[in-house]
This record gives sequence, C-alpha cells and structure tokens, in this order.
Amino acid sequence: MLLTISTTHQPATDLGYLLHKNPARLQSVDIAYGQAHIFYSEATAERCTAALLLDIDPIALVRNHRGPAGEGFALEQYVNDRPYAASSFLSTALSKAFNTAMNGTCKDRPELPETLLPLEVTVAVMPAAGAEQLHRLFGPLGYAVETQAHPLDPTMPDWGDSRYYTLRLRHPGLRLRDLLSHLYVLIPVLDRGDKHYWIGRSEAEKLLHRGGEWLPQHPEREFITRRYLRFAEFINPTLERLLAGELAAADDVANEELTAEETTDPATATADEATEPAAAKHKLHDIRLDRVAEEIRRLGAKRVLDLGCGEGKLLRRLLKIPHVEHVLGMEVSHQELQRAHERLHVAEMPPRQRERLTLVQGSLLYHDPRLAGYDAAAVVEVIEHLDESRLAAFEQVVFARARPGAVLVTTPNADYNQRYETLSAGQFRHTDHRFEWTRAQFAEWAAGVAERHNYRVRTEPLGPEYEEVGAPSQLAVFER
Repeated sequence: MLLTISTTHQPATDLGYLLHKNPARLQSVDIAYGQAHIFYSEATAERCTAALLLDIDPIALVRNHRGPAGEGFALEQYVNDRPYAASSFLSTALSKAFNTAMNGTCKDRPELPETLLPLEVTVAVMPAAGAEQLHRLFGPLGYAVETQAHPLDPTMPDWGDSRYYTLRLRHPGLRLRDLLSHLYVLIPVLDRGDKHYWIGRSEAEKLLHRGGEWLPQHPEREFITRRYLRFAEFINPTLERLLAGELAAADDVANEELTAEETTDPATATADEATEPAAAKHKLHDIRLDRVAEEIRRLGAKRVLDLGCGEGKLLRRLLKIPHVEHVLGMEVSHQELQRAHERLHVAEMPPRQRERLTLVQGSLLYHDPRLAGYDAAAVVEVIEHLDESRLAAFEQVVFARARPGAVLVTTPNADYNQRYETLSAGQFRHTDHRFEWTRAQFAEWAAGVAERHNYRVRTEPLGPEYEEVGAPSQLAVFER
C-alpha cells in the first residue's frame, strides 16, 4: 500500500522539515509484520512529494494469526487484502514514521507547523463501501475528493467494480498535522477488517487525542467513533467526552500509539530517529510498576496495600511474589474496580489465590481502619491527582493512621517535562493532574513527611535519566 503527500508551498521542500525526513535519502522503520519505507519521488522548490510505502510480509501475518482455527473460508489466511489495502497497519506506520509531524513539532523551523499548506494526498488503495462513503468522510473536512474505482477483474467487466479505490484528496490550505490526524483516524474506520492489535481503553484516548479538535463537528462522528472503536463499551463514553470538548493528554497516548509494534519512553516516542537506553524499550508505567514490585520483594513484605490500584496492573505483579500473603487494593472509582476484577479474572481464581486478594472502594483522604496492619503500601502515580491542599489529609491517612512498615510513592518529575515536545511550558502531562513536582520539590515533601512521622526516606529516578532534567518519574521509599 502506498501513500503520498505533496505540496506546492514555496519552497515546497519545507515538507522535509515538517516530516523530519531528509529528501536526499531513503529511510525505513519496522512495523508489525513488515517495514515502512519513506522516500521522496520529487523534491524541488516548486513541488515536493513524500511517499510512505508499506511492505507487509504475508507469511508473517499467517504465522501470527490469532483468530480461531477454521475461521472464515479455508484459504482466508492466505487470500486477503492485508498486504495491499490501507488499514490499521498504515495508521500505525504514520504514527511511527511521522510522529513528530503529527505532534506539530519542528525544531529547525518552529513556525512551520502552524503554516497552512496546499496539500495533495493519494492513497492506493483504500477500501470503502462505495465512493460516496469516501466523500462523506473527507468532504466535511474541506477536502476536494477524487476516487478511481478498480474492477474486480479487468478481464471480466461484467463482474463490476471492487470495493477498492485510489483516493486523492486536495486541500487549499491545511496544517500538515491536521492532515495526518485525519488520515490516522479515518483509515482504520474505512477498513472492514479487524485492527491488527488489541482494541482497549487506550484506543479511546487515541481517538480523543487525534480527533478531539475536529471530530465533534463532523456530521459522521457517530459512525467514525463506532467503526474506530468497534466495541460498544467504549463508544458512548467516548462520544460524550468528544461532545464535551475533552481532549486526551499527549502523555496518555504517546506510548499507546506504538503498542502494536513496540513500547518506548513517551518523551522520545516523538523523536523519529532518536536512540534511547535499553530501559526506554519498556513503557514508562511498566518501569514504575516493576520497580515498586521489586522493592516490595526486597522488603520481604507479607501484607501489602496498593492504594489507587486502578485496573490492577501492580496487583498482578504482587500476587506473583511468593512471600506476599495478602494484598489489598483500594480504588475510589467503582468502574476501575470492576475492570480490576475482570482483568485479574478474580471469579476464576483458585480459592487459595482468591483469599490472598481483597479489592475495596475507598478514598485516601479519609481514615479507613481497613488499611491498618500492613507491612508495605504502594501509592503509584496517585498524589498528583490530589489537590495540594489535601496532601495533609493523605499524609494523615497513610503515614499517621495506617502506618505501614514501608510506603512507596511515585509521581512525575516536572523537570523532565521539557523533553515532551507536545507540552507547552507550565502544562501538565495529564488533564487530571493538580500539580507536578520537580525533583527538589518531591525530595523536600518526602523529607518533611518522613520527619513528621518517624520514617526514613530515600528518593530515586524512574526511567531513562538525563543529566539536566533527570528521569520522567521519581520514587520515594519510606521505611520505619
């Protein structure tokens, strides 16, 4: 499958700056089951055309097929359009190849991302339920839409046309990042096949992030949302958030857009050609959870609290530690607790394993006697969601009343935020964050808590570390 983007903006080679791809050389990125190649078919001051060519390995698709045996007709795994037609593979390739451009960043020419460019796009080929569907989806966004139908078999004209079209879009003046966002969302909407990766809650965040500025006004927003998300449980809540004008924070989706292929440190996910330490190959949140679980293992804690347990990712790790006899997970959201029940398969646990786990609803701002008598407590990426004025109440609940033998607290490092190209100065990583602390602020708070409640404390970085800004997250370990 082939996608080309052309402009006659003067000079047209500004497209190379925006895409962060040098017109003078071929570049390639690995994607699931193949590679994406980026090259320029023309690059003059008058006209510049960048091409994205996907080379999907059909054998790898068959070997990694996850559907049940016997699904579809006998040769369906071998006779399909996956290597040839635009699909979720192309959306993922756009994110990997042009992530910096999609985020509206251009270090060499910072004014360029806001420039309205005359743009022309060709996609060969695009599946659709008729040319009218392509017009309905792209026309409201200001594109002049041209389609070229392809016959099922040129030698059998009576069979008529296939469902595949060469799509050409022209726009008189549009930011490049808007074009890429339109393609990123609408290409998998048009594909009748399943996405090649798991559709979970993170897909709703991606849709909000990439479509939040234009999708609420689109006359086909319900159709787009339904086809993009596929599963009913995510559709209505996402539509409500779209219509309410809610956008997903860039930090929420920076990793998730790459999870079909690999996961990286979110700050560097926007750097197309950056290299990172080995630790950056893991999602930042996994780094946090793995480190906290490792510390609880070192402490030898038998009874452990997971305060703000969410959907249970840390709980799963804790239950794998042999010496942990009991874990209590507390979460303020009933919906998240339900999700934890489902993700941990609590109903199917063996009785002995089930006895090791308790899930309760509760708040960290009010005394709760159920929290007493534990050896360790984990508070992972929670405190920044509390108002700073309520931290004194949190301190009393955890350190003064519950008083576990050890408390592990993680929170974002605000010093690191300058490495997030999509964050403006003073902007938080998530819309629900009430504050984000620098390393010095976190260390000062931790030292004060330790002194007031007779704990000793040490802090450490979490994630890839840089000399000037530290690591993306930070951990404080309190011990009595």
